[in-house]
Amino acid sequence: MKKKIIYIIIAVAIVAGGFILFRSFGTAKQTVELETAKVVRGEINDVITATGTLEALETVEVGTQVSGVIQKIYVDYNSQVKKGQLLAHLDETPLVAQLEQSKATVDQAEAEVQYQKATYDRYKVLIEKKLIAQSDYDLVVYNYNKAVASLKNARSVYDKNKINLSYATIYSPIDGIILDRAVDEGQTVAASFNTPTLFTIANDLTQMQVEANVDEADIGKLIVGQRVDFTVDAYQGMRFDGKVTQIRLQPIESSNVITYTVVVDAPNPDKRLMPGMTANVSFYVTEKKNIVLLPAKALNFSPTPEQLNQYTESHPEIEIQNPVPETSGKTVLVKSENQLQNRKIELGETNETYYEVISGVNEGDDVVIAIHANATTTAGKSAAKSPFMPQRPGSNRKTTK
Repeated sequence: MKKKIIYIIIAVAIVAGGFILFRSFGTAKQTVELETAKVVRGEINDVITATGTLEALETVEVGTQVSGVIQKIYVDYNSQVKKGQLLAHLDETPLVAQLEQSKATVDQAEAEVQYQKATYDRYKVLIEKKLIAQSDYDLVVYNYNKAVASLKNARSVYDKNKINLSYATIYSPIDGIILDRAVDEGQTVAASFNTPTLFTIANDLTQMQVEANVDEADIGKLIVGQRVDFTVDAYQGMRFDGKVTQIRLQPIESSNVITYTVVVDAPNPDKRLMPGMTANVSFYVTEKKNIVLLPAKALNFSPTPEQLNQYTESHPEIEIQNPVPETSGKTVLVKSENQLQNRKIELGETNETYYEVISGVNEGDDVVIAIHANATTTAGKSAAKSPFMPQRPGSNRKTTK
């Protein structure tokens, strides 16, 4: 009998608890809310980035076309030089000896020509009088022509050795600054196959250029004259301005990646920039300021009729205009105080985050970018009370009028 009473008590407790939970939580209801974003005024910058190297506009490697020993050097690193200025002098002793030897050969060849000319003149008179054989005359003519040819060859060798002697004096071919000096006094240079480089001269470091490597996927967006800025590691926080002056057509392949060289002018009036510095370049493909901007999320959002129906059920005070967007052109959903409206818009440039708005929406408009459905609960009209909880005194009293 006691067990039966216990079971009854447990059953009553379970029923009472379920009743309390039901009355406490009430019924579930779904509400639909809009997420909006403002149409703002701002700027769009479509930027392509690349890395490059700073170079002088003109860099000349000065060498020597003759071998010899460096006798004297007149300039050093960072020396400012003028066109035609003496840079270095090679030992001329062997070159002078070669020139004198070739001059002696010329003198000998001239004497031979004179002798053969006199012989030719005598034999010409004799052959006209038919006093000598034709073969003897032909031999004299041959010797005379050979002597003339030998003289020409001797003079050519002499002229060459004279030029080589002039090569022993090294002059600057341009106005500029010495970037590199590759030799010292007393050093021997050999110009057998390749011309050895003695000095490297940059023409003007107040006007430099950046040679940037641009990926083939971006090269089609660049044109000559585009605005550019760049940074270098040596001057953190500073940006230097420039513009595109040349897009070279020769492709460069590295690890199956194709790039193209784009030349950017880089004014350097204070000479802070130095040749060889690495530049981080930004090419401004699109640059528009003070324009009306539409968030890209609004353009990508397209609510279904079911979502709109759910929203109007949750918010009967909202009126929807043009619920079905036009099939042609772009549209966005604009929310005002008591209205939703599909508007056709015309767009301009973009940076993938914002679009330039030409017409359709105005600065300050709220455009819908998402719809969210939230589950909520509705409580009962009166709170459930447990029959096992103690009651406040007087809580069961009835109020009489």
